[in-house]
Amino acid sequence: MVGVGGRASPNGLRVFEAAARHLSFTAAARELRSTQSAVSQQVRALEEQLGMPLFERIYRGVRLTEAGQALFAGVQEGFAIIDRTIDRLQDRYRHPHVNILTDFSFAAYWLMPRLPSFRKRHPHIDVRIVTNQGVLDWRTQEVDVAILFCDERTLASGVPRLFPEEVFPVCAPGFLQQHGPIESPERLAELPLLALTADQGQSWLDWPSYFEQLAGIGYMESSELTFNNYTLLIQAAIAGQGIGMGWRGLVDDMLESGMLVGLQELGLRSSRGYGLIDTRPDTSGEAKRALQEWVLACAEETQDKRTVL
Repeated sequence: MVGVGGRASPNGLRVFEAAARHLSFTAAARELRSTQSAVSQQVRALEEQLGMPLFERIYRGVRLTEAGQALFAGVQEGFAIIDRTIDRLQDRYRHPHVNILTDFSFAAYWLMPRLPSFRKRHPHIDVRIVTNQGVLDWRTQEVDVAILFCDERTLASGVPRLFPEEVFPVCAPGFLQQHGPIESPERLAELPLLALTADQGQSWLDWPSYFEQLAGIGYMESSELTFNNYTLLIQAAIAGQGIGMGWRGLVDDMLESGMLVGLQELGLRSSRGYGLIDTRPDTSGEAKRALQEWVLACAEETQDKRTVL
C-alpha cells in the first residue's frame, strides 16, 4: 500500500474505532447506521491517508494489524478524554459556579451573614469563597469576582464602590462604662487600643493616621494590643480588652445587637472603600452576573439602612 502520510479525519477515526471494537465492518455499520460497504470504504480511505494497513481481511471478518492495535488504543483513550471533558462541561453548565476572592474580615462580617439569601434565590449556583488577610492580588487567582478594600485610584478606574471607608472607635459596653466617657481624641489615646497590622502594605487606616487626620496629634502606640487578623481584634473588643477601630459595613450587625458600642462622634471618612472587581471582564455567565447584581443590591440596602438609622 502506498500512502500519502496525511492526517486522519475525525469521521474516519470514529468509523475505525467502531470497526476495531466489533472486529466487524457489518456490526460497525449497524452501530453507525450505515452500510458495510460504506464502512469498508471509509476504513480503506483512512489506511490510504495514514499509509499503512490497519486491518487484515480474513475469512468472515477482519483483525487488527499491529499498527491497527496501537491506533485503536490511542483512539479509545482520546475518545475517553473527550467524553470526560464533555461530561465536565455539561456538569458545569447544569451547576454553574462563581469564585469570589475577598479578605477574612469582609467574608466573616459582611458576606457570610448575607450569603444564605443569595443561595436561596439561586440554589443552582455553587459559590466558592477564597480568603486571605494580606494583600490580595486577584490577577494571580482563579476567581471570577473580587471584593477588596481598594484605594482611590482603583475605585476611580470604574470599580463599583460598595461603601466608603468610614471608621470610628468601637468597644464593649462594659468597657465604655468602666472608662467612659470618651469624648475626645486625647482621652481615646490614653486608653488600651487594639491595632491591626498593615505589614504587607495594606491601605486601611491605622491608629497613627487616624489621630493625625482627626486631631493633628501624634500617637506613640505605647498601649496597643496588636493583631494580624481583624476577626480576632473584634473578638478582643467584644471581650472588653480595649478599643478597636470599627469599619462601617463590617461592624454594623454587632452595633445593632449591642455587642459593641460605636464612638461615632470620633469617626472619619475617606475616599477609599470596598470595591467589586470583575476579574474577568471579557467573560460572562449567569453565575457571575447574578452574584454581582446581588452584591450591589445588598450594598445599596446597607447604605439605605444606615441612612434611616
